[in-house]
Amino acid sequence: MKSQKVKILAVAVALLALAYIVPNSGSFVVLLATRAMAFAILAMSVDLLLGFTGLSSMGQAAYFGVGAYLTAVLATKFHFGMGWDFWIVVVLGILIGAALAAVFGLFAIRAGGVYFLMITLALGQCVWGLAYRWNSLTGGDNGINMTGRPNFGLDLSNEVTFFYLVFAFFAVSLLMLYVLVRSPFGRSLEGIRERELRMQILGYNTWLHKYIAFIIAGGFGGLAGVLWAHTNGHVSPETVVLTTSVDSLLMVVLGGAGTLVGAIIGAAIVFGLREYLSTLVPWWQYVLGAVYVLTILYLPMGLMGIPARLRQRLHGKSKTTDDRKKIASKELVSEPS
Repeated sequence: MKSQKVKILAVAVALLALAYIVPNSGSFVVLLATRAMAFAILAMSVDLLLGFTGLSSMGQAAYFGVGAYLTAVLATKFHFGMGWDFWIVVVLGILIGAALAAVFGLFAIRAGGVYFLMITLALGQCVWGLAYRWNSLTGGDNGINMTGRPNFGLDLSNEVTFFYLVFAFFAVSLLMLYVLVRSPFGRSLEGIRERELRMQILGYNTWLHKYIAFIIAGGFGGLAGVLWAHTNGHVSPETVVLTTSVDSLLMVVLGGAGTLVGAIIGAAIVFGLREYLSTLVPWWQYVLGAVYVLTILYLPMGLMGIPARLRQRLHGKSKTTDDRKKIASKELVSEPS
């Protein structure tokens, strides 16, 4: 309990530091942090599935994309969502992401393991194909350029103001997901992840638990899409492409699945490395790929697993030392006088 309070305090301090340091940095840092936080919401939704439920989804970009396209279409074609009605668009983005997840979940949740992964991948590609082909609505390959950001007393065209708005959504999303995974429902998801058959024997409806988690993850994906549309200023099939789902999945693996904070750390590292390395070498993708491979090989629990691994090694060394002392003392006792 005490260690949990320390972790919560550490996260709170980190968030306060982020809210203070980033706005006082350059405009590039503000933009990069804003993009990372919007994408981190998507990564946390993936962590809810992968880290807490044991479901490896490759279709999370679909919910991210529908939220982004909804925002762009309403803003450019209907001039809706550029004032106080922005909050309605946020709610609609969450609802459309959850609704799409509810439909997709009926097909995907019945499968497990690699079959679940392949089904979500196929369903995500269907959304990508729709975005690519429906030229009259989505603009096809050219996408949709946002005309600006909302102004409802707060002028979100100001990068620092928009940063604080995204930061607020990001912090609230983290808090809501933390409360969810610490609740009895979240504990049930962890039980399903560890041993689904045992949970079924105990009387839990594991299919319904996974289905609800899938819908919740879709809702957060839709929210991330709404914020991304205004952050990026452009929505295209690249928003819904498979690499978006892969990136979010790898962010979770890099930071540490089943922690929520690991998804945030992974998003920050990926965005930071991507922007920094792309200015140094043209083959930065290979460097990022090597980071992923090394993490999976040597840090299977992600970066958040480093403290536990260090404690395990220190405990192992101290145990080895104690064993040697016991052996030495026994030898001394057994020696003839």
